[in-house]
Formats: sequence, structure tokens, C-alpha cells
Amino acid sequence: MSSTIAVLAINGLVFGLIIALIALGLSIIFGLLDVINLAHGDFFMVGTVLTYVIFTMSGLFWPAFILVPLIGFLLGALIQKLVMERLRNAAELSIVATFGLSMIIQEVVRMTFGAAPKRLVSPIQGTFNLLGVEYDIYRIVAALISAAAITFFFLFLNKTKLGTWMRAVRHDRNSATALGIPTQSIFWITFGLGFAMATLGGIVAAPITTVDFRAGVDVLPFCFMAVIIGGLGNLPGTAAAAVLLSFLEGVISGFTDPTIARIFSLVLMSAVLLFRPQGLFKGLAK
Repeated sequence: MSSTIAVLAINGLVFGLIIALIALGLSIIFGLLDVINLAHGDFFMVGTVLTYVIFTMSGLFWPAFILVPLIGFLLGALIQKLVMERLRNAAELSIVATFGLSMIIQEVVRMTFGAAPKRLVSPIQGTFNLLGVEYDIYRIVAALISAAAITFFFLFLNKTKLGTWMRAVRHDRNSATALGIPTQSIFWITFGLGFAMATLGGIVAAPITTVDFRAGVDVLPFCFMAVIIGGLGNLPGTAAAAVLLSFLEGVISGFTDPTIARIFSLVLMSAVLLFRPQGLFKGLAK
């Protein structure tokens, strides 16, 4: 029993790191553009589908890490230019626009890729003994890749000129514009980066989940819970909340069932909204 709970907890950490990667994309789009992106889960789904297509056509998995985020970035920048910019990134209009975008993406994928869920062969075969249970090596690799991508993201934001511009626009876009920062370009880059991060999560998750045109439906609520519990616009808080939530759900699932664990997360999110609306991790640097 104890080994089973330990495996579920580690599974929770693995998925928590993947969700953190996806949720950071959602959080940066909201924090900088004020866009409530209901299509973000579908960006993740696009990542899994493109990875499946690349693997099926070439027999190779790892090139997806270059091609898929690049495609995601270009699509995100295009959506910002053609849709969000015309709505002036208004939060209330973005809900309607991204809901419609979500429906369009799902229908396009369903018509071209098919409605039947598919499985992608793991690029790393094998298991190792974890507390008496055989554990998939690829899941550990997936966690390490996600952790590395999250670290790179924060280094990019804090150590590069472009990241400094993005933080400046997020803090005060009018002052940033007055200082000569190309605000509109930063908007395109931000939406493209958010899309790319979601597709990167899709690549990592593709071999351990089903590839399905509705795959984003389950991911989106978890990302929003992480953003709310971590604190709106608080990027380190979002990452910490995603890992914490997934870990707790993994442990609780060992004692009850996944439905009870998800209810616990919803109760926790409600409590945070009522008693600590600034988020559980306000103290983390933004």
C-alpha cells in the first residue's frame, strides 16, 4: 500500500511539472495581455497531435522539440495579430473570442486527425524498480525535461533584454511604451511564447497520455486552478501551485479515488478565492 501511494505521489510530481509548464504559458498571457485564454488547453492538445504526426511520418520523436514549439509560437503570434489585437486584449471580449477559437481548433483537429484517441509509443522504453514497483523511465525523463524548460523560462525572463522588456510591459505598459519599448511586438511574442509553452507540454505528455482532439478539456481547468491558487499573474506561484496540486491529488488518490482528489483541489481553490485572493504564494518573487 505504501509503495503504491509513493508511486502515485511521484506520478503527481511528474504531471505537476508538466502542468506547471503549460500553466506558465496561460499565466504570462493573462499577466501581460489581460487575456483569459479558454483555448489554452487546446494549444496543449495541438502539441500532442503535432508530435504524433511527426513521429508517425518520420519515426522520430525528438525533432518535435524543435518543430512543434516553433509552429506553436508562429500560430500564437498570428492569433494575437489577427484576433486579440483587434479586441484590444479586453478581458471580457477575450473570453468569447478564445472560447470560439477553442471550438475551431477542436473541430479542425477532429476533421483532419480523426475523433478516435491514439497512443504514441514511448521514445524511451524500460522501467526501473521504485519501492518494489516497476516505474516507467520516460516519466522521470519527462519530469526532468519539464523542470529544465521551466528553469530556462525564468532565466529568459530575468536574464535577457527581451525578458526585461516583457516584465516592464507587464508592470506598466504605458510607461514601457513611453520609454520606447515596442509594446505591440512584445504582445505578439508573449502570445506566441504562451502557445509554444503549451505545445511543449503537449510534446512531453504525448507518450504518457492519449492523443485526442479533446485532450485539452481536462488540462485547462487544472491550469486555471494553478493560476488562481498560485496568484493571478504570479509566475513562480503558478508553477509551485501546479506541482503542489498534482502531488496532493496523487497522494489523496492513493487513499480514495481520483474524483475525491479533484474535489479536494476545487475546495482548495474556493478557499483561496475566499480567504486569500492574492494566492497562496504571494511571497514568491514575481
